Amino acid sequence: MAEVVKMPKMSDTMTEGVLAKWHKKVGDKVKSGDVLAEIETDKATMDFESYQDGTVLYIGVEEGNAVPVDAVIAILGKEGEDYKAALEGAAAPAKTEEKPVAEEKPAPAEDKKPAAAPAAAKPKVDLSSIPAAVIRMPLLSDTMTEGTIEKWYFKVGDKVKSDDALADVATDKATMEVVGYEEGTLLYIGVKEGEAAQVNGIIAIVGKEGTDIQPLLDNADGADGTAEETPAAEAKETAPAATSDAAPTAVATGSTEDDSRVKASPLARKIAKDKGINLNDVKGSADGGRIIKKDIESFTPSAKPAETAKPQEGTAAAPAEKAPVVLPTYTGEEKFTERNVTQMRKAISRRLSESLFTAPHFYVTMSIDMDQAIAARNKMNEVAPVKISFNDFVLKACAVALKQHPAINSSFLGDKIRTNEHVHIGVAVAVDEGLLVPVIKFADGKSLSHISTEVKEFAGKAKAKKLQPAEMEGSTFTISNLGMFGVDEFTAIINTPNACILAVSGIAQVPVVKNGAVVPGNVMKVTLSCDHRVVDGATGAAFLQTLKSLLEEPVRMMI
Repeated sequence: MAEVVKMPKMSDTMTEGVLAKWHKKVGDKVKSGDVLAEIETDKATMDFESYQDGTVLYIGVEEGNAVPVDAVIAILGKEGEDYKAALEGAAAPAKTEEKPVAEEKPAPAEDKKPAAAPAAAKPKVDLSSIPAAVIRMPLLSDTMTEGTIEKWYFKVGDKVKSDDALADVATDKATMEVVGYEEGTLLYIGVKEGEAAQVNGIIAIVGKEGTDIQPLLDNADGADGTAEETPAAEAKETAPAATSDAAPTAVATGSTEDDSRVKASPLARKIAKDKGINLNDVKGSADGGRIIKKDIESFTPSAKPAETAKPQEGTAAAPAEKAPVVLPTYTGEEKFTERNVTQMRKAISRRLSESLFTAPHFYVTMSIDMDQAIAARNKMNEVAPVKISFNDFVLKACAVALKQHPAINSSFLGDKIRTNEHVHIGVAVAVDEGLLVPVIKFADGKSLSHISTEVKEFAGKAKAKKLQPAEMEGSTFTISNLGMFGVDEFTAIINTPNACILAVSGIAQVPVVKNGAVVPGNVMKVTLSCDHRVVDGATGAAFLQTLKSLLEEPVRMMI
């Protein structure tokens, strides 16, 4: 008997999942435990395994599309078995939900294509005969409700391949490329550059040239109004407008060529756009000549030296003529650029504003003599299986100190204060798109080598965007370390619901007084940000005193 496979709920916050990749196709044999597909949700891409044996009879979701939890994504059964009864039984509730969506949209459909008959399109259930595929706005994070189209790489009428990146989409986490996974002609663009679309809304349609796409628009599940606001004719007009807008930017860097086809990361393309740099003038250093962030930051436009050379020639000629020194006249131009706030910045603004303006912060700073820690680290690294960093020392010392000062390891929950008996320390890791905070769980019971290995593993996963949701949840205390950037001192905003966060600065060589004499020393400053609803000044100071004693005598951490 045919069995329906539905979109699984892979986390408590998941409402939809993006079908990133199918590992099986219709007709393939599947065994229990085989990976059917990769599903992207909650900041991670996970393998989805089959729980039954059989043959893939039906695939209901195209790669790159988002569907709600419990929606039908495939059907397994015996080879040649009729699966339509199982499909109709599972899809019956969905059909009743489609009617209001279809009924709201006949008027816009008539405006776009007078020849189309919306009333005739409504009864259509099987759209598989239409040689075209719908591309939807994917769900790229658990907090994402909409995505902004930053750039289209193609226009209506262009030929696209299955592995072509169709557009750059800005979410609340990062700017990412959307791949269509379809080959054909770009028939429809539903969202203009700079505009936002709701998750699962139609952003494009790819298929055979000349295909009537109106039935797909009329029967699109979960499509939002944005998808139908921009007809194909308007999309054609968008391309010339975008080209004319880009022309002044190209002139500034000495090139007027269209740079939309140049290989570049989304972050590098965004920075280049903000700086007015044409990517045709930049040489990429990554594989295949791909342009990355550092290429843009190190790029110097050729037009600027030419402009500055003229005043220099004038000043050099003045002494030869023995004329009075006259400052050259320089006329500057006041200008600025504006851009919409990205989804990631919106999320950061909301979370940090809630923390800073809800939790009354106060700060306690202390200087720590790191001479003994430096010596201990050097000796440990001679025999340790992994290289131990100063951040590992700080993390271990905090874990030990938190067991002695449980008030620091607490959370404010409105009508009660929770004091955690376990120690889970979040470690802020910087990535190109922002900041991620993986959690070292039960840190007080782990050795320095164990902590070092976990931190390195999490940092690698963070940069590769492979961190699982469970690896970033449950922190009771957080550490933010900017010492590697040479920062002397800073304060951090509390990562709620934690009551405290420790800001760690760099180790500076400064003169210190020891035994009545001024000698060279290595000093590190730390600042503890505290939620005054939970922690008092004396409690925060006592914690830092314990932390200081542990780092100044590292052997105490091993007891």
